[in-house]
Amino acid sequence: MSQALDLLRDLIRCKSVTPANDGALERVKEFLTPLGFECQILTFEGDGSYPVKNLFATRNRGGRHLLFAGHTDVVPVGDEAAWTHDPFSAEEVDGEMWGRGAVDMKSGVAAFCAALPELVESGEVDKGTISLLITGDEESDAVNGTVKALQWAKEQGHQFDFGLVGEPSSAEEFGDVVKIGRRGSLSFTITVTGAQGHVAYPHKANNPLPVLAKIAAQVSDEPLDEGNENFQASNLELTTIDVGNKAGNVIPARGSLQGNIRFNDLWDAFKLEYWLGQQILKVPANGCDVELKIHHPVSRSFVSNDSADVDLLIETVTKHANITPIRSTGGGTSDARFIADYCPVAEFGLVGKGMHQVDERVPMAMVERLQGVYTDYVRAFLEQKS
Repeated sequence: MSQALDLLRDLIRCKSVTPANDGALERVKEFLTPLGFECQILTFEGDGSYPVKNLFATRNRGGRHLLFAGHTDVVPVGDEAAWTHDPFSAEEVDGEMWGRGAVDMKSGVAAFCAALPELVESGEVDKGTISLLITGDEESDAVNGTVKALQWAKEQGHQFDFGLVGEPSSAEEFGDVVKIGRRGSLSFTITVTGAQGHVAYPHKANNPLPVLAKIAAQVSDEPLDEGNENFQASNLELTTIDVGNKAGNVIPARGSLQGNIRFNDLWDAFKLEYWLGQQILKVPANGCDVELKIHHPVSRSFVSNDSADVDLLIETVTKHANITPIRSTGGGTSDARFIADYCPVAEFGLVGKGMHQVDERVPMAMVERLQGVYTDYVRAFLEQKS
């Protein structure tokens, strides 16, 4: 079995449901240290979140600096009885390896690590600097993970030329998509407060729900934009409307709604807060108090469309997949949004169809194909002049 699959099997067997580590980062460190990487496990905590272990590994030879980023934490397995195989067993059946994190994204971590020994043996990695930032907090809060590890790396003097994130970017077939950006994400709560009272005496109360309902319709119906050459249109989705009223004969004192906006690079947090405020003002308050709360942090949008290193990644993927990948900014958020503050960044990895699902599994041959892409990309990246 290849080194990628050996490492992947070990990682899947670590029960690293966020924020647990269960030895996953130590296993990656064990793999990288003999290759000449200086490895540090960094624990960050605070800011209203749980402590998180992160691994920063670097092989510093000067020259161009490539950062590979990924995570070993996984989402919960859900109903374990619904799985065909133990979700942490790494069972191999009919050419597939089963287990939570097989797709998202322990395979990406294993494939990149396994891409390195050949380049170390040939001396090709000595042309530049390779670093890996592997977090244990991508799937949940993302407070004490990549964002703080990057701040730490900057304080240590690390400067990156390009970031490659190993998330499962491919959509339908291996190599069909490279993510060159992501939309931003802003969550908000709107609370309307009136006056509680008996439904038979509405003149003695002030029902906040009609106002709340009209605000819900207003923010939902008003388009944000039509998109642009890099991004699809921004969209606002309401996620819940809550009153907490269990009595059928009582006018409630207040109600609230929550929503999320996935936005392109026409917007930022300040513009969106103003836009939401303007939509609220279009609805008569009828004597109610209306409060808008923006939940922080807000993930910004980013795009790396003009990067020569993205072009190089496209060329490398095309060579291995025999198709030209689409440059996409669709989907949700990832830790690439933090890396974008330090250098251009793109994402390439496996087909992501099975991630987060019961019976998550990965074709083992696809993991080895991914290793081949990473090997050739690192080789080509280090041959480029600064």
